[in-house]
Amino acid sequence: MQIAQRLVEYGRVSRGQQVLDIATGTGHVAIAAAQIVGTEGLVIGVDISHGMLDVARKKALELKLNNTEFLLRDAENIDLPRNVCDRIFCSSAFIWMSNLHAALTHWHRFLKPGGIIGFHAFADTAFVGGVVTQKVAEKYGISFNMSKPTGTVEKCRNLLEKAGFKQIEIKIEQDGSYISLEKAKAMWAGNSHPAPGQYPPPLSTLSTEQLAQAKAEFEAEIEALQTQQGIWNDITTFYVFGQK
Repeated sequence: MQIAQRLVEYGRVSRGQQVLDIATGTGHVAIAAAQIVGTEGLVIGVDISHGMLDVARKKALELKLNNTEFLLRDAENIDLPRNVCDRIFCSSAFIWMSNLHAALTHWHRFLKPGGIIGFHAFADTAFVGGVVTQKVAEKYGISFNMSKPTGTVEKCRNLLEKAGFKQIEIKIEQDGSYISLEKAKAMWAGNSHPAPGQYPPPLSTLSTEQLAQAKAEFEAEIEALQTQQGIWNDITTFYVFGQK
């Protein structure tokens, strides 16, 4: 919820704007934007999940928001007229696109000149379970993408520049908390955990014996991070914006 509010706030949404919320999920960003753009504006939320869209529609109905549309669409193959959107947002799903550059280039055409795109990404230091899983997996010749494609300010900037965006602005919010050893160990990916841009799941190539050994190594690495306060779980977040 905080991520949605930040995107809309930093993205400078205002009354009367046309907003596209990509991979809207249950509509956090779409509804936050709809409450600002008012009856003169329009917010379109797209997602590939019927269930999530139903939740989003119900929320909008309960709030009596008549300026929203929620559509079943594939984010990377949306068909909209060119130059119609003032703002385009993608909150928590950008890293899951099959081709980040192609997605940004595709979405670029929907923005009006001067329009702004905004997405959120986590730093490659975020989520201790993922960081340690990557470290362990490398011993078995397995590479996890995780947040790597968008895990630094430079990578986010380069993605937008290559897709034709300008006046790029990236806001960094340092966040995180200490978590228990039990909670940290529960972050083990296992052999069925999906990873952005990778199918089948990376650890699914390991044998039963290798997987058990990798898990034991993961837990040992996690235990080594234990402090009196617990285990630090970084959640550094980037809010990334570019203008057409």
